[in-house]
Amino acid sequence: MAYDYCVLGGGIVGLATALKLLEFQPGARVVVLEKEPGPGRHQTGHNSGVIHAGVYYAPGSLKARLCKAGAQATIEFCQQHDIPYRRTGKLLVATTPLEVDRLQDVRRRAEANGLDVEPVDQTELRRREPQVSGLSALLVASTGIVDFGRVAAAMAREVRAAGGTIEVGTRVTGITEGARQITVTAGNRRWDVDRLVVCGGLQADRLAAMAGLEPDFQIIPFRGEYYRLRPERRGIVSHLIYPVPDPELPFLGVHLSPTIDGPTTVGPNAVLALSREGYPWLSVSMRDVATYARFPGMWRVARTHWRTGAVEMRNSISKRAYLRMCQRYCPDLRLADLLPMRAGIRAQAVQPDGTLVHDFLLRETERSLHVCNAPSPAATSAVPIGEMIARRMVDGTPIPTQ
Repeated sequence: MAYDYCVLGGGIVGLATALKLLEFQPGARVVVLEKEPGPGRHQTGHNSGVIHAGVYYAPGSLKARLCKAGAQATIEFCQQHDIPYRRTGKLLVATTPLEVDRLQDVRRRAEANGLDVEPVDQTELRRREPQVSGLSALLVASTGIVDFGRVAAAMAREVRAAGGTIEVGTRVTGITEGARQITVTAGNRRWDVDRLVVCGGLQADRLAAMAGLEPDFQIIPFRGEYYRLRPERRGIVSHLIYPVPDPELPFLGVHLSPTIDGPTTVGPNAVLALSREGYPWLSVSMRDVATYARFPGMWRVARTHWRTGAVEMRNSISKRAYLRMCQRYCPDLRLADLLPMRAGIRAQAVQPDGTLVHDFLLRETERSLHVCNAPSPAATSAVPIGEMIARRMVDGTPIPTQ
């Protein structure tokens, strides 16, 4: 069947893109192809559920602008579709003198990005959060929480209501680009499309290669393991509690997160995953392991960050070690407070020289656009990301690089 646009990937970025394509070009024939039984089954549905404000990103950068716009767009979408959300605010807690210095850098970035942040001293931190310990903190009042799985489900309903088609359980096996159209195949099924957008997440590099590109990156999966607190400790904090992040790494660190459905979660850590989509502990895909074992960038990352990797591995294996990491800023937590919870897997693009790609990575052909890296805060920023991609597809508007 012939379509104007095909979107590969039914995560929140793919769905937001499809929705904007239908908004900018009413009546367009749009199809979303998703290999899972429903939308949002991977990174969209396996995260902390945080509506980020954009405190960490370089002032004026694309990432900072998309995050700030995305936070407002997410809240407006929730209001329009009666999706529960809450502005809890976030406290970034410094527990060492080095982190106190880093926190000042974060504050300067946040203020340069036009965000309302408030420094919190040790006494005020204890007053606001009696169970939290730190030398100082930074309050980001605009940070919130939501279930992004619900947001994706509502987007899917809107895509269908606007005349779009969503095909689930459809694993793409071929992408062939010709002079006049692109042919997408899934087994013996075929779609002829004028324009293609690929939001492949954990499979982004493989889909790019399938489309004939020569990817200058590889997706390395990092497993983020969570615990939930036992019900009696659900109210241990009222804000999101974050450590001060290491500026050399793209991970935000283990944090305490009240969720929109009630439980308070702890996590995630960041440990190399042995399967791109294997969420149970000890899941192994020999294909995935072999793919990154042959990739020189993987070994360069390992050489550069082996100490951090060793700590993360220890914390993954030992629940007691994981607890000690949390007790740095919440000393009252006990081993019995940590209950099992599902993990998430982050798609981290890595270049052959071992560089971790921190920003959005897009690749284009004459008729296609590949979202090769959509790091946190991609869920928060999904609506403006989708708008940016859709405008590129519909009228050729250039995508800004900064």
